[in-house]
Amino acid sequence: MIGHILATLLPVFLIAGCGAAYGRYRTPDIRSLNTLNMELFVPLLVFAVLADRQAPLADYAWLATAAVAVVLGSGILLWPLAKWLRLDIKTFLPPMMFNNAGNMGVPLLVLAFGPEALPAAIVVFMVEMLLHFSVGLYMLNPRTSLWRIVRMPIVLASLAGLMVNISGLPLPGWLLEAMHMLGGVCIPLMLFALGVRLLEIDFSDWRTGLLGAVLCPLSGLVIALPLLWLLPINALQMAVLLVFAALPPAVLNYLVAEQYQLAPHKVASLVLIGNLGSLVVMPLTLAAAFTWIYAPG
Repeated sequence: MIGHILATLLPVFLIAGCGAAYGRYRTPDIRSLNTLNMELFVPLLVFAVLADRQAPLADYAWLATAAVAVVLGSGILLWPLAKWLRLDIKTFLPPMMFNNAGNMGVPLLVLAFGPEALPAAIVVFMVEMLLHFSVGLYMLNPRTSLWRIVRMPIVLASLAGLMVNISGLPLPGWLLEAMHMLGGVCIPLMLFALGVRLLEIDFSDWRTGLLGAVLCPLSGLVIALPLLWLLPINALQMAVLLVFAALPPAVLNYLVAEQYQLAPHKVASLVLIGNLGSLVVMPLTLAAAFTWIYAPG
């Protein structure tokens, strides 16, 4: 069990560590790299997985519903506490709701549960991204244009993949394979970019960051645990949901806060300390997933 957990986590943190080490000495243009990833590689992977009829979307409807409940439920659960502690809702709640399903979640889930977990990992990632760029942006600015959301590459790829899957339109195997290969670039690239990005974040508001490192996975798990038994999902999807619920805040929260000029340093502390906290949270979560839900091998 310990060996399997280490085999899952070490590649994740090793690739992120390589990104941090390279970024420390070379200062790469990570913004352009992230733009390429989010506008090309990630949409290609999302489309390829959704369009592949070997992964019927009907099998993941309840998992997608649970992922929506985890994201929105975390915000509803923590909103009264944030008000009581007099925290800035726009600064504190989004990182608690929108987790690192891309940079950390997809690679971690595939390493932990094998390639067969990729469709489920893409589904929860897609849910998190769509909610982040709809509900999340509306939370920050209620005047956010719907057209701006719809024309984003990952949204377009999601809608196109859904249409192909539901319609049963067959795509050539060579086309899907090419998309899978290009899309596969995004997984290690996400981790590498995560390592580089973390170098830009400081500990200026470590108390709030420490609070978020506890509340982000805790709120997600409080919502997810009852759903594991209430919803008709298989063992693999239960394990994916459990890990998804415990993921730390997404680095994207920092980039969005920076764009909207909403206390980016506070959000940075939430993101950094939350991701450092995953060094403790993720081994425990994987141990629970392997022991109680999904037996590796």
